[in-house]
Amino acid sequence: MRRSGTIIIRGIVQGVGFRPFVYAAARSLGIHGSVTNLGSEVIIHAEGEKFDEFLRKIRIGPRLSGIDDFLVYPLEGVIADDFRILESGPGNLTGLIPPDVAICEHCIADISEKGGHYSRYWATSCVDCGPRYSIIRALPYDRIRTTMDLFPPCPICEGEYTNPLLRRHHAQTIACARCGPTLTLMDRDGNSLTDTDTIQRAAELLDAGKILAIRGIGGFHIACIESAAERLKSLLGRTEQPLAIMAEYDIAEEMTIIHPEDAEILRSPARPIVVLEKRDHSAHETISNLHTIGVMLPYTGLHHLLFSHLTSPLLVMTSANSPGDPMITEIDQAMSRLRGTVEYFLTHNREIMNRCDDSVVRDGLIIRLSRGMAPKRSRVDLGEKAILAVGPELNANATIYNDGICITSPHIGNIRNPPTLRYLEETVDRLRTLTGITPEIIACDAHPQFLSTRYAKNLAEELGADLIPVQHHRAHIAAATVEECIGIAIDGVGYGDDQTVWGGEIFAGKVPEYARVGHLEEVLMPGGDTATRHPERMLYGIIQRDEILDLLKARGWNDVALSALAHQVERRFNTTTTTSTGRVLDAASALLGLCRERTYDGEPAMRLEAAAAQGSPTDWEIIIHDSGGTATLLTTHLMEKALTEYLPYTSELPMVRRRGVADIAASFQHNLARGIAHLAVLAAEENGIMKAALSGGVCYNRMIRRTICSELSDHGITPIINTEYPLGDGCISYGQTIMAGRR
Repeated sequence: MRRSGTIIIRGIVQGVGFRPFVYAAARSLGIHGSVTNLGSEVIIHAEGEKFDEFLRKIRIGPRLSGIDDFLVYPLEGVIADDFRILESGPGNLTGLIPPDVAICEHCIADISEKGGHYSRYWATSCVDCGPRYSIIRALPYDRIRTTMDLFPPCPICEGEYTNPLLRRHHAQTIACARCGPTLTLMDRDGNSLTDTDTIQRAAELLDAGKILAIRGIGGFHIACIESAAERLKSLLGRTEQPLAIMAEYDIAEEMTIIHPEDAEILRSPARPIVVLEKRDHSAHETISNLHTIGVMLPYTGLHHLLFSHLTSPLLVMTSANSPGDPMITEIDQAMSRLRGTVEYFLTHNREIMNRCDDSVVRDGLIIRLSRGMAPKRSRVDLGEKAILAVGPELNANATIYNDGICITSPHIGNIRNPPTLRYLEETVDRLRTLTGITPEIIACDAHPQFLSTRYAKNLAEELGADLIPVQHHRAHIAAATVEECIGIAIDGVGYGDDQTVWGGEIFAGKVPEYARVGHLEEVLMPGGDTATRHPERMLYGIIQRDEILDLLKARGWNDVALSALAHQVERRFNTTTTTSTGRVLDAASALLGLCRERTYDGEPAMRLEAAAAQGSPTDWEIIIHDSGGTATLLTTHLMEKALTEYLPYTSELPMVRRRGVADIAASFQHNLARGIAHLAVLAAEENGIMKAALSGGVCYNRMIRRTICSELSDHGITPIINTEYPLGDGCISYGQTIMAGRR
């Protein structure tokens, strides 16, 4: 039995209360020694009769920690008669800092306690909760290197901060109404409303139907009650886009179907938005006209205090920035951009150092990796060279690698405009500063015209790093697994090896060598990107038949527009080809009259899925051609079958047509998924590989994903789905890192 030792613990050990955790364990077991924090390492010198029990106790780690290595060496030298917490110092920084997390139950109790030190204080937190990444300036993580350094703690807070037996010991965000950040409520002209309790007044305004901008942990949200949702959408110019809500759990349960795994995610420290199925698909249509709605629980003290005053059961909550743009963090910027939309501003004076949007999850799968979940840290051996990957064009983030650790940033947005490009640059600079890493390899998308690709090229030249372009869909598969597999990459758009638009791809092999062995049929995109905004163009690109032109004419297309479309397709003028799964779903949505113009990303396919949720699928014929050793699924055949099924319903009454459309939508999704699965099965049998990785934004479609997985399993093939990173483009920077490292 050992009585002493030096213990080195590596991983996420900063900002999680590791030293107080070790101190409390040592005191309870009569252990002497010391504990210090050096970046990503905790070093403990310990001695005592119950040393082995001490090891077992600290091996668990505090709630927010993540332990990579737990090493015990012989103790050298003499230690003190008591147990001491020593100052933290610099060291290896690959542990980084944990993400911002929701207020814990203990702190909720503190703000609810009448007459307590933290009673009704909006920014109450402890070592187990509160802001982390959003406030950090530099490592190691101590108050002086965060945006809390401007708020010196009062004597009571200082006493708790310095007491190792209390849960606020070394809680860098400790604060109270006497010493901490303060709230201000203003009208759109900047006049402060100081006549009453700030939060109570804000709740009264919300209950009255007013629209407020609320500054949170990582940026501004726009909030209103349900009766004001339609007006808010109109003001934002997003009349069709579904919005998320914030509500207490019991209200969310009344509105939606919450499975146990959903409940666990909803209540997790990350508190993401969870996309849930409505109990009544037609309910709350002013918020979401889909069969689903995004729900998040209150996750800050401010939210809990607001709900304690609100009479309305829920708040509509949406990011104040335009879709794809960076979060708005500063009050002057918010007032300038939102003046025509927002009537009041509820803000605070704690600087947001690193902006962070809400994370989004559906069916346990990450849609947006951000607050509460990022920076995301993963262990993977990619060799000795440091790597930076800057991601794709849409839904981008960045990943940096060194010494067996990948760190992926929170969601950045769509790198199509200068502000988001600057945010990418800012994020990369922050990652490099916080980790102390200078990349020797920089990975980027293979598309030469992306702004992120140009940035990567310029940065590589500046640093003397190697530049490695990575094909989009191969990055998708690499992010899902490093094992040999059949790769199924189904999404909206990606630059292919042949310089066309890919998006329905089957690969075989092992990272970094994936051979393209199957794909969806190449179809036409009349007008290129215009066909993504107007999916009826995509429909005619797939089926060039008079029935489609007649259908479009009946919907209001004039003869000139129809003639121009027909000639454009015939002459292939400004018409590219694509194998995109997303574009095929768009065309099906247009055929069924569900979405004739896309007003937000993914709208046509999401409307198709919403309609299909009410229908029952039937099996259709699947046709696969072998073209030069590459299997091709004929999507034109599926679309023609859908057209044949749909035309008889065009003259039916709306109720009958709606039921028919639901069944056709369900059947189209079901059979497209069956066809994709058949491509993968053929590839598996030909290559002797019995594992298949699924990735791409189309995989969020529950019916498509489940149908593919079911078909694979029926043929003895094990499906692999990434639950640690988004299935959409939020996994690409990580996949690029894997591809570059394995090369």
